[in-house]
Amino acid sequence: MNAASLPLVSVVIPTYNHAEFLREALESLVAQTFSDWEALVVNNYSEDNTLDVVGAFNDPRIRVENFRNNGVIGASRNRGIRLSRGKYIAFLDSDDKWYPEKLSHCVCCLDQGADLVCHDLRNIGTREGIVHCGPKQRSTFDALLEHGSCIIPSATLVRKSILDSVGGFSENPAFITSEDYHLWLKLARAQAVMVFLEEILGEYRVHAGNLSGSILSHLKSALSVTGDFLQTDSSSSLKSRLCARRCKSRIYYGAGRSLQASGQYAEAWQLFFTSLELWPFNARIYAAMGLNCIAWMRSQCRSLA
Repeated sequence: MNAASLPLVSVVIPTYNHAEFLREALESLVAQTFSDWEALVVNNYSEDNTLDVVGAFNDPRIRVENFRNNGVIGASRNRGIRLSRGKYIAFLDSDDKWYPEKLSHCVCCLDQGADLVCHDLRNIGTREGIVHCGPKQRSTFDALLEHGSCIIPSATLVRKSILDSVGGFSENPAFITSEDYHLWLKLARAQAVMVFLEEILGEYRVHAGNLSGSILSHLKSALSVTGDFLQTDSSSSLKSRLCARRCKSRIYYGAGRSLQASGQYAEAWQLFFTSLELWPFNARIYAAMGLNCIAWMRSQCRSLA
């Protein structure tokens, strides 16, 4: 097959038992105004009608790869990347969807020299709102460590050559739920040129499967990811040790806020105290603890009423 016949964009779609959402994701892909793409649905041996959903499209651009990832979604994404033929890689989670202009707008940025392009998303499902990715100053290596991830896979297109140069996604089980954050840090360290579009070009689904039940496991994985990049032993510099404490504090604070948002006020306390112990100079921790105290007392009053 010559280069002229290869698709420009390969869309990697990992899935497991998401047939009800996968249909919408693929419909949003087929509806793109940009048509020079292939899709690789990396199916983790779903037990629902996933294969029937894909087959119903009868579109030669959509291929299925049955692949057992053993719970490591990064392995599914890497499998899709290895099988891809496109110059650019797009990620679409099977419970998300895109708006028609998504690929055309993002491909334009990559054609102009960007290595990664990301856009805003609309939250749908159990929690609604807008997810703002970026901005650019938040995507440097130091900023990603200090402030956390500002990039979402379903909003992202990446140049395949730079993905290959950093080894793709880590398949370390300790990074599960944060393997994308690990990749963004590797790309930032490799000086990838990142562009952020202030456009809402897709929808990110929040449902029971990705809410409070995974907060503590995500906390552990985020700590593992930052630990992979930071030196914290006695031989490291004072600056490195302080950076590590600030990063850990931010992660505990974020997990505490997530528990707080899901009404788990008692559980949030320990995370806020740990965050405060690690880095007592963040005013947001004190504010969050004040709000948690009020919310907890209100919940107790309601239970006694």
